[in-house]
Amino acid sequence: MKNYCILIPLFFFGFIPLGLAQTLDLPSTKVIDSLYKEDQFYFALTYNILAKMPTGVRQTGFSVGLHGGFLKDMPLNKQRNIAIAAGLGYSYNSFNQNLGIIKDEFGDTNYIVLNENYELNYSRNNFYQHVIELPIEFRWRTSTVTDYRFWRIYAGFKVGYVFSSITNFKGELGKVRYTDVKGFNDFQYGLTLSAGYNTWNFYVYYALNPMFKDDIKTVLTQESIDMYAIKLGLIFYIL
Repeated sequence: MKNYCILIPLFFFGFIPLGLAQTLDLPSTKVIDSLYKEDQFYFALTYNILAKMPTGVRQTGFSVGLHGGFLKDMPLNKQRNIAIAAGLGYSYNSFNQNLGIIKDEFGDTNYIVLNENYELNYSRNNFYQHVIELPIEFRWRTSTVTDYRFWRIYAGFKVGYVFSSITNFKGELGKVRYTDVKGFNDFQYGLTLSAGYNTWNFYVYYALNPMFKDDIKTVLTQESIDMYAIKLGLIFYIL
């Protein structure tokens, strides 16, 4: 009986620490990263526009661009809402238009304004490019250490190396595809701007140099092909 008298108080008082632990408001153990960074990966979808086209040249269909890559975010102030970012990316760009790029029997490349300077029935005419890009951005945002939905405005500059340019033609001459056209500029560069809130961000790229080399001219009119690209679309950033 004495043993039970001893065990009952021990059993009762043994629950006191447990009850206190459940009722006391203990400090949170959640760790907050005061050195957080933002927007490391990006993906963009754009509509590509050709500006300053030669006489008679026009776009003939939807021209699309796909862009993606990685940026290293480097905050510049204590609040970490101002930063610069630099990285590496890839870009695919297609352009549907009526500037025919056709080689003659001597292997010379001719730039023909289809159905303007040269009557030639066709159902497809485009070129597309694969580009390695080096983007850099100056960033302003309203993010905080705990707020993952914020406004952003990122202005930047991007230089790209065109490692592959491919032209396609389908018409009276059959199917013609070239992968070794030398008339394109290997390097392309321009200004970028992205702005928005949370997931949805508008994106603009404005080229600062033409897509073709200075000595490239159209057949017959001998007009320089000084056209350059403007890309409008949406960009998505991921941590």
